[in-house]
Amino acid sequence: MTRILVLYYSSYGHVRTMAEAEADGAHSVPGTQVDIRRVPETVPEAVRQSAGFIDDDTPIAAPADLENYDGIIFGTPTRFGMMAGQMKQFLDQAGGLWARNALVGKVGAVFASTGSQHGGHEATLLSTHIPLMHFGLLIAGLPYSFAGQTGAEGIIGGAPYGAGTIAGADGSLLPTGTDLDGARFQGAHVARIAARLAATSDQAQAA
Repeated sequence: MTRILVLYYSSYGHVRTMAEAEADGAHSVPGTQVDIRRVPETVPEAVRQSAGFIDDDTPIAAPADLENYDGIIFGTPTRFGMMAGQMKQFLDQAGGLWARNALVGKVGAVFASTGSQHGGHEATLLSTHIPLMHFGLLIAGLPYSFAGQTGAEGIIGGAPYGAGTIAGADGSLLPTGTDLDGARFQGAHVARIAARLAATSDQAQAA
């Protein structure tokens, strides 16, 4: 079995919805096991309540969990053109994996949500790739074989660098059908690449 982890942080639910679509896409590839996990919250509960953050009972991941997977798909909201601090803090705690090269050769991908069409969507996707490359992950984006990202009929998220959605300045927009299709496409894309890499590694070990 190819093991895929969809790991996310979500304040208002947009990234969580996209994470579920990413997982659906990965699971559609035969022989794939998919887990959805979230990173720990760092905001005090009182602040969460006053800001209207969603309740989320998705199991929490630990940094040590990452090496158990063939592919890891990271989801984050945009915070001033970068990943959310919660995701950054999680990655900052994975130095032991980096020191052991535990993630080298695995597949990594990113999807994101932002408040507006020009609110740092692509910057977040690209800047999140940077630490993943330090860990040695092989980056999978959202190729143009997903034709949905070339449409101009309305506001859609996503880019060649990863799937995405536009939440609106007040968070009132929901992921569009195209956004969710892009997430499913990316999830399946990661799962297929991870399966091929795992098969190649198994053949090399058997030789």
